[in-house]
Amino acid sequence: MIMGRELVVMVVFVVVGFLGLCECKCDIKGIFNFGDSNTDTGGFFAAFPSQKGPSGMTFFKKPVGRASDGRVIVDFLAQAIGIPFLSPYLKSIGSDYRNGANFATAASTVRLPNTSLFVTGVSPFSLAIQLNQFKELHSKVLEFSHSTLTNVTTPLPSEGIFGKSLYTFYIGQNDFTGNLAYLGISGVKQYLPEVVSQIASTIKELYSIGGRTFWVLNLAPIGCYPAFLVELPHKSSDLDEFGCMISYNNAVIDYNNMLKQALQQTRAALPDASIIYVDTHTYGTRACCGQGGGPYNFNPKVFCGNTKLINGSTLTATACEDPSKYVSWDGIHATEAANKFVTLAILNGSYFDPPYPLHRVCDLQPI
Repeated sequence: MIMGRELVVMVVFVVVGFLGLCECKCDIKGIFNFGDSNTDTGGFFAAFPSQKGPSGMTFFKKPVGRASDGRVIVDFLAQAIGIPFLSPYLKSIGSDYRNGANFATAASTVRLPNTSLFVTGVSPFSLAIQLNQFKELHSKVLEFSHSTLTNVTTPLPSEGIFGKSLYTFYIGQNDFTGNLAYLGISGVKQYLPEVVSQIASTIKELYSIGGRTFWVLNLAPIGCYPAFLVELPHKSSDLDEFGCMISYNNAVIDYNNMLKQALQQTRAALPDASIIYVDTHTYGTRACCGQGGGPYNFNPKVFCGNTKLINGSTLTATACEDPSKYVSWDGIHATEAANKFVTLAILNGSYFDPPYPLHRVCDLQPI
């Protein structure tokens, strides 16, 4: 378990260890991931090259386009079932899609973004665009498999992988948080049904192409994010025993319940598919990488890894010495330690609805 005074754990996970090495045999041959910055493995920076912060310092020892100090959940999942880390679909050089692809990009939403909001950081790669990218990849695989170039090695997956892959969704956070400051909780709640409906319809489209195993991760309690504790209006009476905002977390619970119900309905419509609702609910209220100290160590004017001149002073948001003692990496995203902690709980199957015995279809490797 992750230790440290700065850490608040809102759910106690029952975790099983994975000991020793194995020659992995697994019915799951690949992962296709749809998401936002929580599982982006370099897609956003491939599309929009820019200066990268110190993300990657723990495992990769260099910036790698992840909004974490190291590995994200989809990295750990790939490692556990014995396939390489997923290449971002948008990264054209050096990518290998033989075991799946990662369509996630930072700031992505489920709903189609309003182009006028792009300047505020909303990604153009919404879930609908990510689905189209998957369809493009799928069509290229079919085109190549039916061509005469049978002896040519490509970084594309085989035609048969699509029915034997895990389709993961970790998206919706930006739909929830993007307009909280402008619309408030009640305003945001009005379009959340559209969000869960879009996720459900995407699963149905992937099913029609051949997908059969789907994991959908719910939202973590954003009322505990250091960034939102600093930026969103609230009173001290709205803080719970962990220092998290009760009203915002209650809204997250409402969304998660709505998502769970939508997946139940989708499951009934696709009886031979495994559609799993994955419950992930852990967070801390102090960022490892930030500026300003205090209870949250978050300055909205100077994001992790950046240096800015503000009111005549040069301010730099730097990383803490030991990210393993923190749940929050930069005020919004999780540390590698927290991602590993959540992944272990996922692999244990304790937070699946309905239960999914992953260990029965895979000889899980240690993470």
